[in-house]
Amino acid sequence: MPRPTKQIEAVPASVPFVGPEALARRAGAAELLRLGANESAFGTSPKALARMREELIHTNWYADPENHDLRHALARRHNCEPENVTIGVGIDDLLSLVVRTFIAPGEAALAALGSYATFTFHVKAFGCKLETVPYDPSGAVDLIALADAARRLRPRVVYLANPDNPSGTFARKAEVAALRDALADETLLLLDEAYADFVPSAELLGDEIDPRVVRVRTFSKAYGMAGARIAYALSTPAIAATFEKIRQHYGVNRNAQIGALAALEDQEFVARVVGAVAAGRDQYYRLGNRLGLATIRSQTNFVCFDIGTRARAEALVEELLRLAVFVRKPAAPPIDGFIRVTVGTPEERAAFEPLLAEALGRIGAKAPA
Repeated sequence: MPRPTKQIEAVPASVPFVGPEALARRAGAAELLRLGANESAFGTSPKALARMREELIHTNWYADPENHDLRHALARRHNCEPENVTIGVGIDDLLSLVVRTFIAPGEAALAALGSYATFTFHVKAFGCKLETVPYDPSGAVDLIALADAARRLRPRVVYLANPDNPSGTFARKAEVAALRDALADETLLLLDEAYADFVPSAELLGDEIDPRVVRVRTFSKAYGMAGARIAYALSTPAIAATFEKIRQHYGVNRNAQIGALAALEDQEFVARVVGAVAAGRDQYYRLGNRLGLATIRSQTNFVCFDIGTRARAEALVEELLRLAVFVRKPAAPPIDGFIRVTVGTPEERAAFEPLLAEALGRIGAKAPA
């Protein structure tokens, strides 16, 4: 029988994230309270939805393979040129492009142990090595340790999710700039800014295009378009032109392009979502206090609750699933004893609170009176 290549056969079988639909089937539930995938609980811009509905009649047409209108709109937003913008099928697609472009089989990438798992998935899938540094004791990415390891290991790519997933922590722009400047000339900083819309723009690196950096952003979070699968990268024209050689030119679907373009024009909607998420995070912090659970201050649309140990956190995730609640947990210490909970709507948060207390009671944790 024909066999896969040795490189592919050597890749460990893994699924970075099991979807809530599969978990619902496993739990025998018709639906779950979806607080595990960091989807936006606050919907999609009505302007974007209306524009997509208008264009559904043209679903028989292919999308514009050049993503012309969206690239130009994003260039205006980021004070750059359209030649600096690459559109992808979600950030996961763009991570794949970066790995394929910059890391040859056998070469190394460097990341924080436990950070966004899909980057690890792509590194291993393409036969590359992954070097890691642990989170610092607070659960944040240790940028000084990353820089030290990069000097020692000279990886082809250093990956930084900022704000971080799954911890929710954020590194200030001076810290990120210091990491960038510590890297060797041949090392690229891959800056995953999926949650950047939840951070004041003044606290992020400026819009200047840096040849040492590829930045990726998404419409999945604050824009509420996770199901459309659309994101973008900002890089030099030379890097973007290299991506053009290997990307799926018809990968981004037509309605996603149309919706993203309309969503960009509705910044009032995004601002309302960001405000609603901030209020929800505060409610989660208060919930943690009532339940005696420490939380990590987050700059994302989720909050991590400290359950004590990895075993207890795993047991709690399973108990919540039995109660038809979908959450996830970080995989690596020191936050592998936490659960990660998406900020839901006020109604979803109200439904979650008693279920969390019940699940804690089932695993023997102290619940409120």
